[in-house]
Amino acid sequence: MKRAKNLYSYYMVFPALLIYSIFFVIPAIAAFYYSFTDWRLDRIDLKFIGWDNFEKIFSDKTLILALKNTAIFAVVTVAGKNIIGLLLAVALNMRLKTKNLLRAIFYSPSILSILVISILFTPMLRTEGTINRVLEAVGLHSLSQAWLTNPSLVIWTIAIVSIWQSAGFQMAIYLAGLQSISQEYYEAATIDGASSWKSFFKITLPLLLPAININLMLTLIGGLKVFSEVYVMTGGGPGNASQVVGTIILRSFGEGNWGLGTAVNTLLFVAVTIIAIPLLIFMRRKEVTE
Repeated sequence: MKRAKNLYSYYMVFPALLIYSIFFVIPAIAAFYYSFTDWRLDRIDLKFIGWDNFEKIFSDKTLILALKNTAIFAVVTVAGKNIIGLLLAVALNMRLKTKNLLRAIFYSPSILSILVISILFTPMLRTEGTINRVLEAVGLHSLSQAWLTNPSLVIWTIAIVSIWQSAGFQMAIYLAGLQSISQEYYEAATIDGASSWKSFFKITLPLLLPAININLMLTLIGGLKVFSEVYVMTGGGPGNASQVVGTIILRSFGEGNWGLGTAVNTLLFVAVTIIAIPLLIFMRRKEVTE
């Protein structure tokens, strides 16, 4: 009877496992193989070329720039989304009469698709767009910029748009974490004479580690996989100034160079794995020790 119950649980899992294997595991293994070939649109036969595609990635200036931009975007968005999200959560966890309204306002951008946000912000960020006009109207002419056409500024601009869109979602996760912390800890700290800052660093942050862990993983993986906002707002321009790994993959497949595109995608997968898993393990250990 017990054996039958155990088999029943496996039977229930098997359909989902089969679908996952067909649509994710097998294609991932196949992609790993194709990344070592000269797979192209104009050729039927495949030839194993070893590390040639990966050597090309690290010798092509555009591809190196795409890797650099992806790293910059990931670091900026991880920091921005988590810091702003945490500050909003702490502020809106206080006893404010309008806290529910403010929570809804700050959370609402995360409901919208990043495609919609990108389309909305593109005309606003042009040289003659709304943002520069507002800055000029209030006398801040010096802050007016070519937000989407300045090669040294464009990737930072796109990162700020992504932070604006997603920080409310991180805020919601931090709020859930804050509301799960018992007030008894703060009452005991107050009796012991602890300041607000000391209570925050000694009580709030340690007990908020699970929420911090979740947000770090979500923002890190999302930052390394950036594509939609860059594709909509600049298409990788001006020139190649805002190219990221996602747009390079699209361009490679569009040009029929499928082997190179698959190699870039494999490199992205390896990068996400190498960065995310050790960070996850480290954060999990901190949760246990705190």
